[in-house]
Amino acid sequence: MMDKFVSYTIDGIPMWGATDGQNIIDLSLQMAQFGTLVDLFHANAEIQALELAQNLEPSRDFAETKLSIPVPHPGKIICVGVNFPARNEEYKDGQDAPPNMSLFVRFASSFTGHNLPLIRPKASHQLDYEGEIAIVIGKGGRHISQADSLHHIAALTICNEGTIRDWVRHAKFNVTQGKNFDQTGSMGPWLVPYCDPQQVENAEIITRVNGEVRQQDNTSRMLYPIRKQIEYISTFTTLEPGDIIVTGTPTGAGARLDPPQYLKPGDKVEIEVSGIGTLINTIEDEK
Repeated sequence: MMDKFVSYTIDGIPMWGATDGQNIIDLSLQMAQFGTLVDLFHANAEIQALELAQNLEPSRDFAETKLSIPVPHPGKIICVGVNFPARNEEYKDGQDAPPNMSLFVRFASSFTGHNLPLIRPKASHQLDYEGEIAIVIGKGGRHISQADSLHHIAALTICNEGTIRDWVRHAKFNVTQGKNFDQTGSMGPWLVPYCDPQQVENAEIITRVNGEVRQQDNTSRMLYPIRKQIEYISTFTTLEPGDIIVTGTPTGAGARLDPPQYLKPGDKVEIEVSGIGTLINTIEDEK
């Protein structure tokens, strides 16, 4: 069933469509009034698009299509740090989780799509993985209550919030540098429309590196649940359709292993999230 959205490029032209994971139906030509999926979310036309897709023939093979991140030009990408109990304990500072969440922002250029390589930069070989759920805002707002928060989600995707570990310590109190090297993270493979609270409140996250499970936890154990994230973030900034919140990673990143195990060329990272799918990337060195 064509029940997921996907963004991709054909001969350098950005396009979007619907997919069942095997085939893609081009919708960006059929619904040319919506240049991107963000435009679709602004118009609240997701159901209309998926209904149209059920009556069209497949346009191309999913596996042979160069995928983009699902929302190629998000207005904001806001990431939540240290959001699982064991992650807080990994810091070994003897402190309980603070009452408010840690946040930072990322640029779209720091992400690449499904089945494309993450790039280990020349500046550092400490490229690490972080498997997470990302939510895409469909209905904007400010001062959104927790009770109403999930109604503001348009769709879900998977994020590998790749990090250059030594560069998150280049300054006294920020992580911006280490979180924004080009193509060090990924999102995808597609967008699954939001329809049920269980999609965000009881989802299993598993990260594998070369087939070995490194991270495994459930969103039910988040220190700051996604309802709280939307409420808190919308207190200080207006959330707009197409904005992305990356919601936090479980324990088990490579930097926390003994000894640390960073990603290297040839490695394969798979992040599986129940109800969404599996995001896959290999690793290459910066040319």
